[in-house]
Amino acid sequence: MSMTMDDSIKRWTAKRKTALVIEIIQGKTTVAEASRSFDLTPSEIEGWVEDAKRGMENSLRANPLDIREQYEKQLKDLQEAYGEAMLELRARKKLQALLDVQDGN
Repeated sequence: MSMTMDDSIKRWTAKRKTALVIEIIQGKTTVAEASRSFDLTPSEIEGWVEDAKRGMENSLRANPLDIREQYEKQLKDLQEAYGEAMLELRARKKLQALLDVQDGN
């Protein structure tokens, strides 16, 4: 691995994460190799890679969203999905109650 980082890193700063992600993107190392070398879970490293990709995508937009806007949009989308899931759950409970009443007759 070409990283010049100390193998006993205790705290992963944004700068260190960036260096590792760049090496993965450039093909100098893999998630599996980095996971073994730095005693990190592959999912943790993959999360950093995904975060970096989202950040790059935003920075390359004609009108980049600020971080607050991004989080507000994500929150709005999640709230909508949650609301839909709650409506469906309530409808299923009502349907089950009606079916239970029918089965009781």
